[in-house]
Amino acid sequence: MPFSSLFRKKKDKVVATKPQPPPTPPVTASLDDNAAKQKLVFNAQLAQGSPTASIEGFSNVKELYKKLAEAFNIPVAEIIFCTLNTHKCDMERLLGAQIGLDDFIFAHTKGEKKVLTLTKSEAALGLTITDNGAGYPFVKRIRAGSIVEKYETVCVGDHIESINNVSTVGTRHFQVAKQLKDIPLNTTFLLTLVEPKKGFDMIAQRGAGKAAPSSNNLGTGKSTVRLRSKGPATLEEAPSEDDGKAVARIEDLLESFMGIRDADLSSTIWECGKSKNNPDEFVSSLNDQLGEFGFPQEFIFDVWGVVLDMRSKNTF
Repeated sequence: MPFSSLFRKKKDKVVATKPQPPPTPPVTASLDDNAAKQKLVFNAQLAQGSPTASIEGFSNVKELYKKLAEAFNIPVAEIIFCTLNTHKCDMERLLGAQIGLDDFIFAHTKGEKKVLTLTKSEAALGLTITDNGAGYPFVKRIRAGSIVEKYETVCVGDHIESINNVSTVGTRHFQVAKQLKDIPLNTTFLLTLVEPKKGFDMIAQRGAGKAAPSSNNLGTGKSTVRLRSKGPATLEEAPSEDDGKAVARIEDLLESFMGIRDADLSSTIWECGKSKNNPDEFVSSLNDQLGEFGFPQEFIFDVWGVVLDMRSKNTF
């Protein structure tokens, strides 16, 4: 859905900024050649426990999941999500589109299925949703005092398999969040969840997804592998501290307006706006790259406010 004419009514509120040269792009190197791919080998285990496997030769998240499935001799559909450097269901250590060169990958696979009957007694259920980039939406956070918190069987990390017996597999987090938001008030509905398998030290980890500043953790290395949905992966310098702050603020806005948290999406939104001289250029960039998300107009306006705020502090 295009964002044309977004700022017409609010243009008087937008602070004018002087044209600035685009920021220096991060140092990147394509991983298209075989020699580069062979050097990038990551260690991985199943989160519930397994021998260590070496994973290499992937360019995006879907290819990574296939490599993991092959290494552990399991169907790729069994993998719900991956964490970096911890086998626990830590939502601040989710694998996204960037992996530090020293990161250790843990694959969390499907465990017990749960079917719940919930009544939407309030406008917001209290779920924050993300997805694994390969078609599986799951619970990233449960808001304290919310409707869902009263249902102790709902846990952070649970894959949302279906709503009212309609499969959500293959849909994005924002689509699932909208489906739940559109359920009429005081309606009773079915929610089918699949929890990740747990090791012995991971039992009863319901509260692992409490509010946190950002999920933009990219590992311990100074360089990262950037996985892309189109084209080859690239080797990049890790984002600066200022970029991280901006991405964290945008991710908070995503949760507030859309009920999702996604550091990779927030990073892409930031890249769309950080070098733009005016809001029209920003909206055009969003249209080109992320138009299918249908972001609320107030959200886009607030994101442009983040761009102006960061620019006024001369942080980029």
